Amino acid sequence: MRPHVVAQLAVSIDGATTGFEADHARFYAMATLWQEDVTLIGADTLLAQESAVRVAPRPGAREAGPLLAVVDSRHRVHNLEELRDLGYWSGVLALYSELTPARALDSTTPELVTGYDHVDLAEILDLLGRRGVKLVRVDSGGGLLGAMFDLGLVDELSLLVHPVMTGAGPRWNDSFTGHLNLELANVETFKTGVTWLRYCVAGSPLEVAETVGATG
Repeated sequence: MRPHVVAQLAVSIDGATTGFEADHARFYAMATLWQEDVTLIGADTLLAQESAVRVAPRPGAREAGPLLAVVDSRHRVHNLEELRDLGYWSGVLALYSELTPARALDSTTPELVTGYDHVDLAEILDLLGRRGVKLVRVDSGGGLLGAMFDLGLVDELSLLVHPVMTGAGPRWNDSFTGHLNLELANVETFKTGVTWLRYCVAGSPLEVAETVGATG
């Protein structure tokens, strides 16, 4: 059975994913509500954080943490071992396609190959489900999230909306080309003005998660 998929993003009021100071502490505290088995991230998101990862502490893999799965059809991310040791994830799984460039012979990162020139996201979810994965949290916007929405692979959308307008920069739904009906499941506003909007895709079940107090 395919895992339940939650897409979580921090955005501005006008939908931008960059150009403002996001409340990362609240974002990742809320991410723990779902207790995901797998965190799914695209190469673009990781490359944008490469300099921060380079200087971050490395306490080692967190045994009880989720698995980090990285969609990287063109093999642009070369610091997967460093990501594993950041203390958030239990391990890293590289997701490649048949045409992904050759990897280093001494690479110790497990990999899963699907699709021809792009990673087959539907097949990835099916394979993860067969391995016992129940919930996947997508921590990416852009092309990866757009592709997943276009393929009907997202069950739930969580937006942490910040009270700011950027007027420029990439929008979280730039790559989405279809039409999608959403059902509002929850709204919470915090003292800082940040608002949490939680939607389920019409026809999809809502994964039970704890809520956080509006005054937090």
